[in-house]
Amino acid sequence: MCGVSSAEITVRLQPRARANEIVGEREGVLIARVTAPPLQGRANEALRRLIAGRARVGLGRVEIVRGAAHRQKIVRVRGLSPEQLRRALLPADANPERDSVL
Repeated sequence: MCGVSSAEITVRLQPRARANEIVGEREGVLIARVTAPPLQGRANEALRRLIAGRARVGLGRVEIVRGAAHRQKIVRVRGLSPEQLRRALLPADANPERDSVL
């Protein structure tokens, strides 16, 4: 992977939600919801598609490296720095400290 950057992000996934969306961040963990059920990898595939779409990278650059059978996962995105990935996935007005203040 000479010269190719990648970023990993921890994601808490809620399957069978009303919409496919990234709702924010809590304690350094991205909170995502997908409509797909957690059966036969469908929720994981929906998460990969959601992240690829928001980050504007090809689906092949997004992989779940840990937690495929769990709600909390580590997702790697090749071709982006950690800062670029966070900017792409989180809304501009997201405040990661908000939950600790409330």
